[in-house]
This record gives sequence, structure tokens and C-alpha cells, in this order.
Amino acid sequence: MTTTPTEPSARRPPVVPLVQGPPTGRLTAAQGTALYVGAVLGTGVIALPALAAEAAGPASLLAWLALVTLSAPLAATFAALGARHPDAGGVSTYARLAFGDRAAAVVGWCFFFAVPAGAPAAALFAGAYVEAAVGGGTSTVVITAAGLILAVTGANAVGLRLTGRLQLVLAGLLVTLVLGATLLALPEADTGNLQPFAPHGWAAVGTAATLLVWSFAGWEAITHLAGEFRRPARDLPRATAVAVLVVGLIYLAVAFAVVAVLGPAAADTEAPLGELMAHALGGDGRLLAAGPALLLCFGTMNAYFASAAKLGAALGRDGALPPWLARGSVAGEVPRRSLAVVAGGSALSLAVVVALDLGPKPLVLLSTGCFVTVYAVGVAAALRLLPRRSPGWVAALVSLTAVLALFLMSGRYLLWPLLLAGAALLYLRFRRSHHA
Repeated sequence: MTTTPTEPSARRPPVVPLVQGPPTGRLTAAQGTALYVGAVLGTGVIALPALAAEAAGPASLLAWLALVTLSAPLAATFAALGARHPDAGGVSTYARLAFGDRAAAVVGWCFFFAVPAGAPAAALFAGAYVEAAVGGGTSTVVITAAGLILAVTGANAVGLRLTGRLQLVLAGLLVTLVLGATLLALPEADTGNLQPFAPHGWAAVGTAATLLVWSFAGWEAITHLAGEFRRPARDLPRATAVAVLVVGLIYLAVAFAVVAVLGPAAADTEAPLGELMAHALGGDGRLLAAGPALLLCFGTMNAYFASAAKLGAALGRDGALPPWLARGSVAGEVPRRSLAVVAGGSALSLAVVVALDLGPKPLVLLSTGCFVTVYAVGVAAALRLLPRRSPGWVAALVSLTAVLALFLMSGRYLLWPLLLAGAALLYLRFRRSHHA
């Protein structure tokens, strides 16, 4: 199948068409929805409702609502790109078609090397929940995190078909557990807990929104798997639309329940989901939350490992990374070499933060800066590649404002993607001089 490129004009560079064989993907729209839910829902629901409540009180609900609303056009933008150009390169491919090889290498490196930083952070979040439930101190946290990295690597090494089915089961369990506990806890909600609504002032809503950016990263991740769908043009937009509704509903429900049920205590708990489960089901909330925390983090890591492994293979194919990584870039193949690099980098990042006793926060900030950069390039590419005034193009135009705001909030954490951009350009120069 050959994708239809946009018409070249004086205002945009010629688009190089992507030549592909017959569709060989196996992912269904339901499995794609599950991958999206796992990538975006992830660790945000574990701790961030409490952190946002601490920053802005009940007014943090406005920050949640704003980000849920803004995530819809961003998700629609990447779904439109993925449906039009289903390739393992994802945003890197869109950058190449819109701006050339250098831009593709930069955005590809930013995504590929963000995952080995972000995945251990998610694993450490899960380890903290397990440690809170069973004890054991740092050893429990580290063993849990290392076990998650191994489990996700094994699931992806078997093949994406298993990953898609596994993610579908996980997503169903997560939605049932989280929404079930939230709905059962809501009868204990007290409207008095919503007053005063903005105890720290209205400016604190912006602070809460900054914290919540981590919760909404992931809409770009599944574009790397677009070629793995049975019918990308049909299934990818459907999966995106359902995932936006599911993720938005869960985040808003949990955030409201945390504020209305827990009240001022919401700002003091490190396990808000566990506290809600304790209210709903009784017993030790920390023990009840350990299972869902593991599932949530596994789902996030599973989706990102699958995406990054495919991207690494595509970058090897396109010359932005060593060619030996290229095996697995074709739809239906398992990119085990690229997966090994992602897994090895994740293990290394985990070892470093454990040895230096840094905790997950530095990893979160590093990966967030990279994903903001990926969003910016992806939205800019969409404005050049998608038909003008089409729904996807309009969504990209709306998303542009949100992405610029994310850039302003990221500040010094853009240093890591800047370093990666320099490294990517140096690699391209080295490769070209070597083959000259």
C-alpha cells in the first residue's frame, strides 16, 4: 500500500511517499483503545490527584478539566497523522515528510531515548505502592521495578499480537477496578469538602496543571504502531476517540472523588487511589491499591516499550540510528534488537537512580521535556501534511496553543531534548561523512 502524499508547493517541501506492502497488522480497534488507555492513563491516576489537590485544593478540578479538554484535539491530530501515514516511525516519519531527515532524526531520538528514562519512573511508582502494602523498604521498591521491566520486555519479545491482547485484558481490569472503587466511594462525598474552592488562589490552578502534564503524555505513542492495525485509516481514529472518552472519564471521576471524599486529607496521602478503595471496600487501602498500581504501571510501560521498539527499528531503517536495529520495522515483525536497547537503557536508568538515591522525579522531568518536544514537532508536521481545513488539520491548529503553553512550563527541562537533538545531528553528520 502506498500512502497518498500531500501535494508539494512553494510553501512546503516535496513529500516522499511511504512505500509499504499489503496490510499485515493484527491489532483491532479494541486492542488499540486498550494500548492508548494504558499509555495515557498510566501512573497519573496513582499519585497526581493528591499532588494537584495539594497545589490548588478543590480548584485542581479545573486543571483536570482543562487538560482533558485540550487532550482531545491533540489526540485527534496524531490519530489523523497515523491513519494517513501508518509507519513504525510515527512522529519521526511525519517530521521527515514535513521537514526533512534532520528533523526526523531529532524527534526520533527524543522519543526513543525518553522511554528508557520514563519507564523506570513508572516502575518505581509501582514499587512504592507495593512497599507501602507489604514493607521491605528500598529493596521491595527496586525488586518490583526490576521485575516490571523484565515482564514488559518479555511480553513484547513474544510479539505485538500478545501485547495487544494482554493490554486489552489489562485495560478492562483497570477500568473496572478504578471506576468501581470511585463510584462506590462517591456516596461518602461531602460538598463541604469543596469549600473553600481555591484556598491557594486561582494562580495555583496553573501550578496544578503543570504537575498534571505527566498524566496526559501518551497520545503520540501509538502512532508508531499505526502500521500494526488491521485497518489503520478506520481503526486508529476509532481507538483514539474511545480512549479519549475513557481516559477523560476516569481522570475526572477519580480527581473529583479524591477531593470530595477525602477532603483536606487528600493533600496528605501518597496513595489516593488506595484511600478511595479503603472507603469503598473497607480494609487497608494501601494493600488494596498495590494490585491496581502494578497493573497501571505495567500497562503504561507495555505500550511505551512496544512503541519505542518499533520506532528504534524504523530509525535504523531510515539511517538515524545504526542499521543493525532495522530488523522488525516492517508491520507484523517483532523488533527484538531495538527492544533490547530500550530494555537495557531502562535497566541502566534504574540502576543509576537507585545507586544515587535520586528517586523517580528526575526521570519524570527528563522524559516530560522530551515528549513536549515530540508534541511540538508532531503538531507542526500535521499543519503541513494534513489537508488544510480537514478535521485533523483544525485539531492540530487548536493543539498548537496547548503545546506552546507546555513549552513555556517545561523551562530548563528542555535541556535533555536539546542535548539529544545535538547528538542526533552529530550522528547524521558522522554517518554521511563515513559513507561519503
